Amino acid sequence: MAHPYHHALSSQKKWGGTVEDYLAIHTWFDASKEIVADFRHRALRHHAEGIFMAETIFGVTITLSSGRVIPTRWVGEQHVTEDLGFIPSFADWARAIQPAPWMGRTQKIENDLDLHFPVREVINA
Repeated sequence: MAHPYHHALSSQKKWGGTVEDYLAIHTWFDASKEIVADFRHRALRHHAEGIFMAETIFGVTITLSSGRVIPTRWVGEQHVTEDLGFIPSFADWARAIQPAPWMGRTQKIENDLDLHFPVREVINA
């Protein structure tokens, strides 16, 4: 896996500026390595929605130290494409997740919360 620094070097080569101009964005994409230290961490942010989320966090554009202004989305698209070869959707990741029984378990809380169910009497002890 590429380190955020190497992604930032690639951005610098592509658009100019300095490594530091890009490092925060690339570090954000890979921060999920703190949760899962293998390629599965990418399911959290390495997709189209993650790229738009980066734009929300870092702004629509970034101003490089050279004064050039570029879309933040370009940096996200570069990062994801360098890691995966294309930009998947979150649905692509979700389809690849193997369901396990615990994922579908739910608690029946309707009886406690729905006002149309009889109210349970509370006894003060």
